Amino acid sequence: MKHDSDVIIAGGGLNGPALALALAQAGLTVTVVDAAPARARAEDAFDGRAYALAIASQKLLAAVGVWPAVAGHAQKMMEVKASDGRPGEGAAPFFLHFDSRELDQSPVGYMLEDRFLYRAFLDAMQAAPGITLIAETQVVAQAPGPGGIAVTLSDGRVLGARLLVGADGRRSGVAERAGITREGWGYGQTALVAAIDHALPHNGIAHQFFMPTGPLAILPLPGNRSSIVWSETDENARTIAALSDADFLAVLRPRFGDFLGEISLAGPRFSYPLNLTLARAYAAPRVALIGDAAHGVHPIAGQGLNLGLRDVAALAETLVEAGRRGEDIGALDVLERYQGWRRFDSTSLALGMDSVNKLFSNDNPLLRAGRDLGMGIVQALGPLRRGFMRQAAGLGGPQPRLLQGRPL
Repeated sequence: MKHDSDVIIAGGGLNGPALALALAQAGLTVTVVDAAPARARAEDAFDGRAYALAIASQKLLAAVGVWPAVAGHAQKMMEVKASDGRPGEGAAPFFLHFDSRELDQSPVGYMLEDRFLYRAFLDAMQAAPGITLIAETQVVAQAPGPGGIAVTLSDGRVLGARLLVGADGRRSGVAERAGITREGWGYGQTALVAAIDHALPHNGIAHQFFMPTGPLAILPLPGNRSSIVWSETDENARTIAALSDADFLAVLRPRFGDFLGEISLAGPRFSYPLNLTLARAYAAPRVALIGDAAHGVHPIAGQGLNLGLRDVAALAETLVEAGRRGEDIGALDVLERYQGWRRFDSTSLALGMDSVNKLFSNDNPLLRAGRDLGMGIVQALGPLRRGFMRQAAGLGGPQPRLLQGRPL
């Protein structure tokens, strides 16, 4: 089979470009197929969409050469505070407080807007000699064979490669065509996302308030501005999303509190339904899945992109090492090494976040007392608290080289 490149990546969001850069820097050729126009998300207008980056994810961005282009736009998260609460009543007396000074690395993490990160990836891919970006088209068919995989694009072109990587989201066409099924369920919740201007400085502190109808995350952005991810029941969210900006703020204020002073909207509002979706396999003949194509999780801990970048680091290291040994990087036994590395970790984390959401998204007095006591115990036990912090920062357990900031 003729190979136009070593690897074709379906999906040009964030995980796809990260993988492309890692592989190209190790000498592989990569084609990235993106349904969106190349510059659609790289515009200057602020829209409030942002990501919480764990320390390990920041190290990967540095290793693939993207971090210098975004570092000046990133907001350090120096502390994280998590507490139970009800609208208008403030936080419960027991809470969790993660302070970067307790880690051997500071800060806890970073907040970074989508527009800056996507632009940096796009610029880096266009400058990389081993990457071809095909925009405004998508993969519509795939045919694996013993020597590679033939990939048909929506513009009629047929490309060949050793491996096709699905980075095409929760409804991954790559996974479906490969016969990979999914399991999961809806949460009956919708996330309301917006950016908020506030009168007082946030001091780099991220807040997570667990409300009976769903969690509210308040995440620091540069300046006196924060990003909110507000989970509500589907019915409540539909009503709130339909409100005017002024009425939206009136509903938000009792939940947000007054600790940052007067608040106002800093950009457009978004909403999206929340569900859990897990691929039953991350590998098939000549196919591998990363990011949301492999696992779509609840945003309760802001781990979606971090999980995807862990996939990127593990898959890139697996493929590069296999290639250096003279193995076929698209062979199923190679891809199953990646699957074995990532599937248990990502599934465990996804189900853990699912359990936390179910535990906290209710107003049962017994559960409320138990979870508040549990947070108080974790807060009081320094080693246990620091263990949670290291896991959240992506620093726990054996790490692929890219997550340590080391090249492949």
